[in-house]
Amino acid sequence: MTAETVLLAPVFLIFLMFLVGAGRIVEAQGEVNGAARDAARAASVQRTHSEAEAAATDAAEAALSGECSPQVSMSGTDWTEGGVVKATVTCELNLDFLGFGTAKQMAGSSVVPLEQLRRVDK
Repeated sequence: MTAETVLLAPVFLIFLMFLVGAGRIVEAQGEVNGAARDAARAASVQRTHSEAEAAATDAAEAALSGECSPQVSMSGTDWTEGGVVKATVTCELNLDFLGFGTAKQMAGSSVVPLEQLRRVDK
């Protein structure tokens, strides 16, 4: 019985490490998708494209709360009423805690229509 336990213990440990790594990847993908949603929403209420880029970056950084430094790219239609904005957030997930010394690139995107009643600066 002890020989079986000694032989199976590494298999169980590897399986547990796999589960922890897979769970962290799924959680990180959800966080990046949420950051992209927040970035697109923050950009959609701004008056100009440059203000939208700054607001999207701020929103993505706040949503990821220091886990990584996200890169935010925006695209969409013309910055006019009835248009849309697409925010794509990419982030590198550090998986060093698994002992493999690897990193995984995570990306999420979201498309939001431009707010028709965007704030007006006076």
